[in-house]
Amino acid sequence: MINIVLFGKPGAGKGTQAEFLKEKYNLTHLSTGDIFRFNIKNETELGKLAKTYMDKGDLVPDEVTIQMLQSEVDKNLESKGFLFDGFPRTLSQAEALDAFLENKGDKITATVALEADDEILVKRLLERGKTSGRPDDQDEEKIRNRYQEYNEKTAPLMQYYKAQDKFYAVDGIGSIAEITHRLSSVIDSL
Repeated sequence: MINIVLFGKPGAGKGTQAEFLKEKYNLTHLSTGDIFRFNIKNETELGKLAKTYMDKGDLVPDEVTIQMLQSEVDKNLESKGFLFDGFPRTLSQAEALDAFLENKGDKITATVALEADDEILVKRLLERGKTSGRPDDQDEEKIRNRYQEYNEKTAPLMQYYKAQDKFYAVDGIGSIAEITHRLSSVIDSL
């Protein structure tokens, strides 16, 4: 089994690359955003609980996010591996994911970070915001706030995975095909 955590700031191309990687390596793509939307739309118990926090403008607690993710892993036990997109975002989430996978006799194979300059990513998101309809992609201040949150909460995870020799940085600037090739080179070397 191959289990990859895909990192990158908003606009780095995680969603685009995840589509290619899941097909190429026959992985189950687990996007926390998609999982949240599914649970909220279908009014699952976890979705209702998450919505109570979101409606107040609060972050959904790690325990709820982890339970949603565990539920998705359990639904896909026949998978050849998982591509985690948007999770983990904090050290406690990474530790919980490791413990959960270990209980299943599995582990994270590698974490791959798509790296790009903030200014390039801001331009990408503002451009995407013109067609995506996502309000958080249309406001430069909100975009920069998301980057600050990423730097404070997610970037420290790089050290966590570096200590396990599971961290790989990939240049996220270039054509989609070039970036896919770079990511594939890393995964093929595992």
